[in-house]
Amino acid sequence: MIDFNRPYSTGKEEAYIIDAVRNKKLSGNGKYTKLCHSFFEERYNVNKVLLTTSCTDALEMSAILANIQEGDEVIVPSYTFVSSAVAFIRERATIVFADSQSNHPNIDASTIEPLITPKTKAIVVVHYAGVACDMDKIMALAKKHQLYVIEDAAQAINSLYKNKFLGTIGDIGAFSFHETKNIQCGEGGLITINNKKFENRAEIIWEKGTNRAEFFRGEVNKYGWVDTGSSFLPSEISSAYLYAQFENIDLIQSKRIELWERYYNNLNEISDLYRFNLPEIPDYATNNAHMFYIILENIEERSHLISFLKEQKIHAVFHYLALHNSDYYSNLKSSKKTDLPNAIKFENQLLRLPLYFDLTLEDVDFICSQIKAFYTK
Repeated sequence: MIDFNRPYSTGKEEAYIIDAVRNKKLSGNGKYTKLCHSFFEERYNVNKVLLTTSCTDALEMSAILANIQEGDEVIVPSYTFVSSAVAFIRERATIVFADSQSNHPNIDASTIEPLITPKTKAIVVVHYAGVACDMDKIMALAKKHQLYVIEDAAQAINSLYKNKFLGTIGDIGAFSFHETKNIQCGEGGLITINNKKFENRAEIIWEKGTNRAEFFRGEVNKYGWVDTGSSFLPSEISSAYLYAQFENIDLIQSKRIELWERYYNNLNEISDLYRFNLPEIPDYATNNAHMFYIILENIEERSHLISFLKEQKIHAVFHYLALHNSDYYSNLKSSKKTDLPNAIKFENQLLRLPLYFDLTLEDVDFICSQIKAFYTK
């Protein structure tokens, strides 16, 4: 079977984990946490980052930092993972869902302003497949209406909008290091603090509402409970694994991009003939090869293709279900019925193909040949 995903290990992870164990500091914010922080801040030119146990945690920290409260409205794309919305639902926000672009799953920036009301507090943008949303338009809207912008950059490590790294443009960014991501540690995440007014409070929230980090740096003579917060820190074992991945990010990215381009070149030859669409990368965006997908004509065609590929021992999958139609959202008192046709289109027609470091170019050629065989039959 050609799996949909296989997490890649560089070979250094075990050595770093053993080193962390021997250091006898496993609970977080130790040697490897600090190494990860320094690497990310220097490479991506961020003032402040904090590792978290997941991207969901990073988004929940974002909601606390933005002081989201009951009655506040937060604009979120419907075609995204549930964490993009649930982090703000936990703070009792009213979620207002936005549609995708017609040619890409990213939020359609032109649809945002009509959704803004006096109750709107923040806009959440999701850089789907590591491809940038139209951030100039979104940041201009946020400035005009005095809103926070929170970037869900779960899939977007190493990607750019023009000359800026994704996750560093809005007030706050959130990254994922889940095992399905380009850089991974099984479960993990990171929050970027791009608005300086959040820097001190972010560390307190991260440390369970205490000023513990300041105490260990010798900035206060004791620490106590000073704010809300939670246990957002990952263990040193996770951080040690992640640091080995960070060290090899250029190698990992190079291989993934090579695989992505092989898919594109193979399928570009037949996509018009068989009426499916390939991913589009806008001029303002770069491609970090987080995923390769195709857009089919309807859900029936996709289901048949998934079954056919499974028979050929190829595991391909569909992706998100549009959140505005979910049972949970529909049962909320604050839910609003809305028509978001592009989100539904991607729910029914998008198919993700295998993409991971250990996949070979020959595997990609075989997968593409079987897609062609499906249509010719």
